[in-house]
Amino acid sequence: MRVLITGSNGQLGSEIKELVTNYKKVDFIFKDLPELDICNFKALQTFIIDHNINAVINCAAYTAVDKAEEESIIATKVNNEGVLNIVNALAKVNGKLIHISTDYVFDGDHFSPYKELDPVSPIGVYGETKRAGELAVINSDIDSVVIRTSWLYSSYGNNFVKTMLRLGSEKENLGVIFDQVGTPTYARDLAKCCLDILAFSKETNINSKGNLYHFSNEGVASWYDFAISIMELGGKNCKINPIQTKDYPTLAKRPQYSVLNKSKIKIDFKIEIPYWRDSLKDCIEKIKN
Repeated sequence: MRVLITGSNGQLGSEIKELVTNYKKVDFIFKDLPELDICNFKALQTFIIDHNINAVINCAAYTAVDKAEEESIIATKVNNEGVLNIVNALAKVNGKLIHISTDYVFDGDHFSPYKELDPVSPIGVYGETKRAGELAVINSDIDSVVIRTSWLYSSYGNNFVKTMLRLGSEKENLGVIFDQVGTPTYARDLAKCCLDILAFSKETNINSKGNLYHFSNEGVASWYDFAISIMELGGKNCKINPIQTKDYPTLAKRPQYSVLNKSKIKIDFKIEIPYWRDSLKDCIEKIKN
């Protein structure tokens, strides 16, 4: 089996790179811009055919939530058209796709964990373009899995954890939003989930079209709770003060509640999911070292 990881230099792709040594029967190929652009269908299709690719884990995405409000054309190109290019290229070789989506497809007006078939209602360009990408996969005939995740962080790239650790060293006080609730997700745990699904599907010869799943770490937190834990585990003395969303205006609106129900992915793929604080501790230890 030959698996292409697109967007391989991002948080998720970088974590997958570290874990692939545990999956001996699979040949992984890692590509990112400028080497391979998912928005260039001809180049993408040629690469997949020439390298005998059987599956793709698509980690490529436009994720700048606020900038997307001003760069909707670029966001649409990557999050929708690029995904459709992958789908069409894999259709030519009867390949499998694992595609990563987001909690931003929901409006955040729910107050119980979102299930996969709950109504979607994106509240910004980022969520709208990611939903369009989901539909490109779900409405296709290829063997595919879409995984929605939330509040992703890693020892790689730029993310909330690394920003808080930096600010914790620079400031004595910091205001962080307490009225947006979700679940932090360690990209390493999501990477393992993607690889386990790939291995599970290969071993059981399961072929699924447009299966939709949710994955985040276990538990619930506000951004305030998240920041408090980062400072504590990171050994920072910065005091975190709770503020409301209205006190920190952003270009794009955020879902106020985006906790995901993970029952389906745990049952179907026999996956165990770590508690968010345990994974956060592992990530911070890795950053320290």
